[in-house]
Amino acid sequence: MAFRNSGLFELHAVVTVATHNNFRRAAAELNLSPSALSHAISALEQRLGVRLFHRTTRSVSLSQAGEQFLARIRPALHEISGAMEDVNALRDTPSGLLRINASERAARRLAPLVLAYLEQYPDMAIDLVVEGRTIDIVAEGFDIGVRLAELIPQDMIAIPFGPENSWAVVASPAYFAAHPAPAAPHDLTAHACIRRRLPSGVMYRWEFEVRGEEISVDVPGRLTLNSDHLMIEAALAGHGLAYVIDHSVTGLIREGRLVRALSDYTPAYPGLRLYYPPHRQMGAGLRTFIDFVRNNRIYPDRPLTDYPQINPTV
Repeated sequence: MAFRNSGLFELHAVVTVATHNNFRRAAAELNLSPSALSHAISALEQRLGVRLFHRTTRSVSLSQAGEQFLARIRPALHEISGAMEDVNALRDTPSGLLRINASERAARRLAPLVLAYLEQYPDMAIDLVVEGRTIDIVAEGFDIGVRLAELIPQDMIAIPFGPENSWAVVASPAYFAAHPAPAAPHDLTAHACIRRRLPSGVMYRWEFEVRGEEISVDVPGRLTLNSDHLMIEAALAGHGLAYVIDHSVTGLIREGRLVRALSDYTPAYPGLRLYYPPHRQMGAGLRTFIDFVRNNRIYPDRPLTDYPQINPTV
């Protein structure tokens, strides 16, 4: 955090609280306790002689004085932060904190690169936050996001991270020994399917493509999960058909522990992208991490232990 140990920290705290309208979330971003953050804001208000925030037990909002104050300091802090990043970009070794937000699957693929990057750049720190929901990475204080290409806002800069994806319908050999494999997506209505619940709580409809036409099927099933790992485990145990990313089951299919169906109806689509907002000038930490990702390949069906060292110059 650029302002953490500077005299500008209280001003940055005001901006963060105003962004979240919540002391607890702002404190989490600033790596402070809510009480310490509240004390810092109160101390600033006492020195200024005005109340910047209206506080109740349920909400936080800017006062009129707070709105005017924020309008003046926010662009000034942005310029100062940019100046600090420009200077840091001239360092031989970058330093600072990178905050990354990623889905669980993206984080698992990113983890070996993060570990190797930290070995290469000992003055850098990374805060990798894993969550299912898609967020506004700028509003929530992240430098980088990692999501599927279709979920990334158009105003972001995105670079490919990993190969193309496709969905795979899989089940155990024992399940297919007792049930004929589906020949077309609508045949799934006669099968036991392991249903997927999205982070929003909505039940996911399995998606397919037939001669260029997209169709979705609300599959039946007695088991509903929201974890790919658990879906795969359930499929291995013979509880039905699972609908998962093909990379997550490549090894299991190769070993014969799972069998794939409906391959002709699940074409490849753009995979994960690492994305970040456009900056006036990219800081050294962000720049070196992006270069590191571009220069190293990750193989999706290999475990983390297969990456004891990654050459950052390859």
